[in-house]
Amino acid sequence: MMANVWVQLLVVGLVAGLAGGLFGIGGGAIMVPAMVLLLGLDQKFATGTSLAAQVLPIGLLGAVVYYKNGNLNIKYALIIAIGLLIGNLFGAIFANQPFVSSELMKKLYGIFLFAVGLRYLLVQ
Repeated sequence: MMANVWVQLLVVGLVAGLAGGLFGIGGGAIMVPAMVLLLGLDQKFATGTSLAAQVLPIGLLGAVVYYKNGNLNIKYALIIAIGLLIGNLFGAIFANQPFVSSELMKKLYGIFLFAVGLRYLLVQ
């Protein structure tokens, strides 16, 4: 892998981590579009890479800061983590079906991000 790609991937990770710490959003909301649109990776490849990057407890240090400031409910987080574990499995199984193309995944992802963004902009 060329050094330039390493730097680009590191910047993607730093921006995703910053957004995760600021907004609590999954790093994939930043990492996947960046890998697809800026680095030219395939949608499925970017999704798999994003999931692998998040396997380790990437939010641990940020969560400690939120916990120390009284802004974290550990019980809620554990319940959400169980849902994430199960949902992630079923999402990955669906996304890797032969009838699900990278183009379809791009469109579904775009619709998802648009809908979330629209809701944030329009709902008080």
